[in-house]
Amino acid sequence: MSLRGTGQGGPLLRTLEIFQVLGDSGFLSPRFLATLLPAARKFGSTTAAGFSAAAARNPNQPAVIDEAGTITFKELDETTNAIARGLHAAGVGPGDGVGLFARNHRGFVQAQIALDKLGANSLLLNTGFAPPQLQEVCTREGTKVLLYDEEFRAIVEGGASDHVGFLTWADSEDVPETTLSQLAGAHPTGPIDPPSQPGRTTILTSGTTGTPKGAQRTVKSQGIDGLIGLFGRMPLRTGTRNLIVAPTFHSWGGLHLLLASQLGCTAVLRRRFDPEDTLAAIQEHRPEVLAVVPVMMQRILALGDDVIGRYDTSSLEAVCASGSALPGELALRWMNTFGDNIYNLYGSTEVAQASIAMPDELRSAPGTAGRPPRGVTVRILDSQGHEVPQGVTGRIFVGNDNQFEGYTGGGNKEIIDGLMSSGDVGHFDENGLLFVDGRDDDMIISGGENVFPREVEDLLADHEDVVEAAVVGVPDEEFGQRLKGFVVLREGGSADEAALKDYVKSHLARYKVPREIAFLDALPRNPTGKVLKRQLD
Repeated sequence: MSLRGTGQGGPLLRTLEIFQVLGDSGFLSPRFLATLLPAARKFGSTTAAGFSAAAARNPNQPAVIDEAGTITFKELDETTNAIARGLHAAGVGPGDGVGLFARNHRGFVQAQIALDKLGANSLLLNTGFAPPQLQEVCTREGTKVLLYDEEFRAIVEGGASDHVGFLTWADSEDVPETTLSQLAGAHPTGPIDPPSQPGRTTILTSGTTGTPKGAQRTVKSQGIDGLIGLFGRMPLRTGTRNLIVAPTFHSWGGLHLLLASQLGCTAVLRRRFDPEDTLAAIQEHRPEVLAVVPVMMQRILALGDDVIGRYDTSSLEAVCASGSALPGELALRWMNTFGDNIYNLYGSTEVAQASIAMPDELRSAPGTAGRPPRGVTVRILDSQGHEVPQGVTGRIFVGNDNQFEGYTGGGNKEIIDGLMSSGDVGHFDENGLLFVDGRDDDMIISGGENVFPREVEDLLADHEDVVEAAVVGVPDEEFGQRLKGFVVLREGGSADEAALKDYVKSHLARYKVPREIAFLDALPRNPTGKVLKRQLD
């Protein structure tokens, strides 16, 4: 009998679950604990602790593989000691704010570890920023030092020219800035003392409806329930190779980098996502874990069977998806192509993890967000804060030990009885599976009827001629608001506006049929794959 991730039963069953999950993940290995525990006492539950422990355990094993080659755990530990000393010499100390403006590569990893070792506060910057956004965020967050890729030099000069800067990735050898590699070569590589206080990481919200907010979180020791919950519903274990193509500046990619460090895994990174290059990386490096956002899965599948069939992806055991909604149709197409290996996490930058859907749940109930893992409470509440009956849509509230500490500019999410609003609405079905019906601020009232665009979006995306769809509310003189759809057709797709309206009408109530449907070449998205609905009108 498997007890993984249930969190159910009496004390004996829960204890057995702890040992089963930790044993399967490799945490109970004496050698693993003998290296991780001292590192955690020194650096807390940070990337610095995890990678330092791996350096003591497996110094010559690959820590990071990227376009520049391979760096071992020992090399990573030693170079980040030197980089931390170099940054300290430049004035960075515990509690100081440093912006990290970099893509997925070793420089991002080295910078994050060095900042963890210093106890500095890391601000993870969106690689899609233009100079005005960079300036606004850096001014608001009070950063004075920027670690950035060479490709972003013009943006930094236009938005943060007053900052001290170091390059995390150089495309050429002759650059005016000091690089992390030069810092690593100019300072001692020996062990570094722990910081006087732990650092804080600020992750920016997606900004799909406005300017990104800073969500701050101090790295704390992970509670046993949190570990059991996560590892109980995602088959993550020590020593694997993990291909992280989700952006590491975002909470989902950043979580997988942290998990890779804690588990002593090799992080395989690519600076830019390319669907076929991702398949080639899987074939070459044989990762067991792939961390993606759903739009990346969609673009890989769009390559077609002929291209996909050229690559051996049999090493994949867990394709971990999050960051935006995973349509049920997309999950089924992926599993029909690559096997039943999807683990979909629902959560947000603010509330952290809320629920995880496993492959069998996605097969039986496509579109589900799964079940809350151990250590997480999810309740569906009405507008008065009362729990609603099963099957009734209401606001989703989440409780766990990893929620953020408030926005850096002030304010917080609504909290009721210790549970934090996710900003979404949803319901539990008769089997206890969670379904997310949409954003609570997306709901429109059309002719007195409440309509959630997510339901219509998912239905349109299921149409055989449609690749993706978005639905928004627009003003209407007669009904107050009405729905407008935006659709991207598959290559060769012939459905027109009338056909798609009839399709919606045959499945949903008449008032949920979009009054108009526009056809686009692609939906506007941010770097994490979320649709920018403010750009649709």
